[in-house]
Amino acid sequence: MNWIELKALNSLYCNRQIKLNDTLIKSAEINYLITSLNVLEKNSKVIIALPGFNSLYEKKYLDKFIQYNVFLYKINALTPQLRIEESDIKTLIEIDELKKEGILDELRNQIISSNETIRGVSEMFFKNEKYLDKKDSLINALKNVLEVEQFANEKDQQYIYKLECHNPKLIVLCENLDFLKKPVKPREYGIELWYAGGKNVDKLKYVNTRGLPIYYSCDWDYDGVFIIYPLVKDRIPEIKLLTPNGFPKGIVETDHKSKWERRDVNHYFSDEKHLQMIERLIENNQWIIEESNNLIDMISLEREYTELNSKV
Repeated sequence: MNWIELKALNSLYCNRQIKLNDTLIKSAEINYLITSLNVLEKNSKVIIALPGFNSLYEKKYLDKFIQYNVFLYKINALTPQLRIEESDIKTLIEIDELKKEGILDELRNQIISSNETIRGVSEMFFKNEKYLDKKDSLINALKNVLEVEQFANEKDQQYIYKLECHNPKLIVLCENLDFLKKPVKPREYGIELWYAGGKNVDKLKYVNTRGLPIYYSCDWDYDGVFIIYPLVKDRIPEIKLLTPNGFPKGIVETDHKSKWERRDVNHYFSDEKHLQMIERLIENNQWIIEESNNLIDMISLEREYTELNSKV
């Protein structure tokens, strides 16, 4: 559902009818309320609220409309022409909460100092480097939330985002940004977190690990283990792949876009347990989301496993 649909439902609640337009004609939510729940009806010109609509609206839609309306007004995004998905509003609210807690201070400063690109920022917060393409309303709202005046227009950038700590013991390069949003535990354990931006790995040719052990954390799906990890490994040969401990989810059930294909890259996976895990995920058509893992436990297991093998 998008903001236009949410506004339309609120207008129906307040005014009992609204003019029909293309967005409302195509709206799955509104058509469901018309054909399945019978609380709305439409003719060639208008949609009309029927008995039962107000009570349903108050139960299902009113609170979130008020929350979104207040938030969009606060970030100066509430314009008549605003077109934005509900999922994007939720993401902006999450980013705003992280900013208020001070968690994004370092990241925001690095975005500004590195003159980060629109696509770089898109991949950070929306998991798709092209997601913000041609979405001016969403880009402007994101700038307002982050309090950043502009993003660069280039498609690539050469900056690695780092969550540093006192006396680092190791480095974890993350495929996604999520672990960098939770700095307390990594810093407590002396873990320095890096984020390069998914497939945007060319910059890794120039990294200096300062002699620290370095590990890779990623989504365990086709893109994560068969495409991005080999690219990373080619540029940082000493990097070790962390074993995930999150619960696998179905690719079909989660509508995930990275689907398994058979690929002969065994020379990148010297660890038998990794090969077995990949085989199970392929057989069950599942994947493991990076942020579902316990980072500290992944590192502890890897270091214990390394020490055990070194004694054999």
